[in-house]
Amino acid sequence: MASFTHDFPFDPSYGRSLDELLRVPPPAAPGDFAAFWRARHDEARKVATEPRIGPLEGERDGLRIHGVTYTSVGGARIGGWLALPAEGSAEHGFVIGHGYGGRQEPGPDLPLPLPRSAAILPCVRGMGSRGLQPGIPDVADAHVLHGIESRDTYVIGDCVADLWCAASALHELVPELAPEGGEGAPRLGYLGESFGGGLGALALPWDDRFGAAQLTVPTFGNHPLRITLPCVGSGESVRAYHREHPEVTDVLRYFDAATAAARVELPTLVAAALFDPAVPPPGQFAVHNALTGPRELQVLSAGHFEHEGLAAEAAELRENRRRFFGTYLVQAPLSGGSGPAPSGWRVVLTRRPRAPKGPVPSG
Repeated sequence: MASFTHDFPFDPSYGRSLDELLRVPPPAAPGDFAAFWRARHDEARKVATEPRIGPLEGERDGLRIHGVTYTSVGGARIGGWLALPAEGSAEHGFVIGHGYGGRQEPGPDLPLPLPRSAAILPCVRGMGSRGLQPGIPDVADAHVLHGIESRDTYVIGDCVADLWCAASALHELVPELAPEGGEGAPRLGYLGESFGGGLGALALPWDDRFGAAQLTVPTFGNHPLRITLPCVGSGESVRAYHREHPEVTDVLRYFDAATAAARVELPTLVAAALFDPAVPPPGQFAVHNALTGPRELQVLSAGHFEHEGLAAEAAELRENRRRFFGTYLVQAPLSGGSGPAPSGWRVVLTRRPRAPKGPVPSG
């Protein structure tokens, strides 16, 4: 297990070794879990997203970056950024989710894993500089509780739909990526960190437009376990709410990223941390452990925590991401699903830092 000097009133490794983390299971799904999410997906796919591209805002990493807006479920207009190849047409496309700090600009998410790629970087409803919506809190601790009284009103479900509608908008804006191209049409990649990782796990099982995904320190994994683990992230708000409203457990069962991951068959790279004060590692590993398709795991020494080795770990993850999408998004068959799961999976142990520095914004 990871060991750091820190000021938290709890142990962000939660006393678990890597071997123990690799055995954390997903919770059992409600009987109508798949039906619930397929209905949500069907609703989102019927939305006329009417995307609009704004003026050029910058150019970097071989990409031209524009503002973008599109319509999601409930008529909400979602804002964000669109990245297009500076030269030539796009051969690959990505939908990129953000952490629970929101997204104020697209910089940290670029460059993209593959050359000749386009990407849409939405600010899901309520979050980030371009996702603000009337009546939805823009602070993580309050946002994560918005509408939590019912599975039909919980904001997390609509945030997942915002990602599906982002994929629709990207296909409309970059028609060479659209599935109407038939068997040779490229499939999309998904990238998500923390909040965006959890949303991605919830979104991916139901949408065959995606061909591969990478989830970094994903949240919302194994809610029954999460509500027993103190943290400094949005999960602490859910824990506090649960103490006063234990019936919320029935709602959380439908928004468990690990439960959903058990239905993710496409190739997925997960970066999960041994020490994380914001997103408890057992939940992160539960997401990885549940995956049923080709999967890879990069074990990070820490998440949501500044440390000496952070830059080296991030560089290693970028290289693993480039290789992973180069293998599965470019070379994999483009129709008929992601294929059978391999008999094993790859684990990459990252470098361990020497000295911690402190926490970073939670996801």
